[in-house]
Amino acid sequence: MKKYLPNIAGVLLGLCFLAASVPFLLHLVPEPKLPEGTPIAHFMAAFGPTGWMTFVKIFELAGAILVMIPRLRNLGLLVLGPVIVNVIAFHVLVDDPKHLLNPMIIVIILCMLYLLGKARGKFAGLLN
Repeated sequence: MKKYLPNIAGVLLGLCFLAASVPFLLHLVPEPKLPEGTPIAHFMAAFGPTGWMTFVKIFELAGAILVMIPRLRNLGLLVLGPVIVNVIAFHVLVDDPKHLLNPMIIVIILCMLYLLGKARGKFAGLLN
């Protein structure tokens, strides 16, 4: 079981990002109505029309596919790393930090930390 754990974490992490990116990119869900005057509404008003969200969702999709393939998992982690930091920063700085307790975000953070821990030797060269 222990040798399959990285594969399970990689697939789970990839599925989380697929579930977040595919509906957005294929316009399968309507845009949520945001309360006017809130920080989230201002944030989305600034980034929505520019195509920034589409840009980020394309990287989410690419990272999700890469992280599910064992040979390309570390490349997927490099792609998803900034996206995950952005998600955490959004919830801490713009949204309510209690939304970090969302089960999907917890799964994403735990899977990412586990996979980074397993591959820390391969990423050590980036810090030298």
